[in-house]
Amino acid sequence: MSSSLATWRLDCNRIGRMRPREPETTRPRRIFSLEFFAPRTPEGASRLQVACDGLSTLAPAYISVTCGTDDAAPERTCRAVETLRARLGPSTDLAPHLTCVGSSRHDMSRLLAAYRTLGVRHLVLIRGDLPPGVREYMGDLPHASDLVAFVRAETGDYFHIEVAAHPEFHPDALSADADLANFKRKTEGGATSALTQYFYNPDAYFRFVESCARLGVTLPIVPGIMPITNFERLSRFSESAGVEIPRWMRKRLEGFARDPESVRAFGIDVVSRLCERLLDNDAPGLHFYTMNTIEPTRTIWTQLGLEPEPAPP
Repeated sequence: MSSSLATWRLDCNRIGRMRPREPETTRPRRIFSLEFFAPRTPEGASRLQVACDGLSTLAPAYISVTCGTDDAAPERTCRAVETLRARLGPSTDLAPHLTCVGSSRHDMSRLLAAYRTLGVRHLVLIRGDLPPGVREYMGDLPHASDLVAFVRAETGDYFHIEVAAHPEFHPDALSADADLANFKRKTEGGATSALTQYFYNPDAYFRFVESCARLGVTLPIVPGIMPITNFERLSRFSESAGVEIPRWMRKRLEGFARDPESVRAFGIDVVSRLCERLLDNDAPGLHFYTMNTIEPTRTIWTQLGLEPEPAPP
């Protein structure tokens, strides 16, 4: 074992001591959930099935399935939902993503009808990124707030609607205030709750929630959690997503560049501590971005002792 790995090996007993947390009857039920992405290839489909097989010990409240912005993306997501439904059973709560980039109201109505046929009652509504080479948003529903209002007008209260939140603010936002105003529009349009972009600075999340509360936005804002497995990929993705990797984390991960096992151990430790602080400060749940690989999410989930909380009577 390398000295760096030994330094950052997760102390399971320490995590257990940190969080002997008893349920609080006055606190709303916490939601612990996972995200998968819709595979593009047969190899990707096999990887998703392997990840599904590892869910038996986790019992997530629901599983979201992402959707890209190319023309074939909605069909891939719908197919992935069908696969997950067949593999995990009808009682599993699945929440497909719907993006409004280039979408017509007619196409969106057809997609909503298809998901209702599949027994879906939970959606994640996002704007989506522009396809490569496209500079302007087109379609009948240019903003996520438009999509939220459309789905509510079409389906009433049939769907639980999640929307995106950005504690470090969306990379396309003109300003922090503009981003908060946009988020408020989504909530006023009928969102039920929100999922954040991942982050590694918990203070950004706490300040974002406080800023929302000052605007009268009080719906649950669940932190998005990205486990760390590959620093180069994480750095590239974080830059495009507008996510800050704190300097101290970046320096440590750069030092582990040629030691994947140390990256994994360090990542488990850092992300577990992040989750601890969020939960200790009353975050309403955790939503893990698995990248279709059940580890290290399963290790973090197990070490934290995350269990489904009973629904209120």
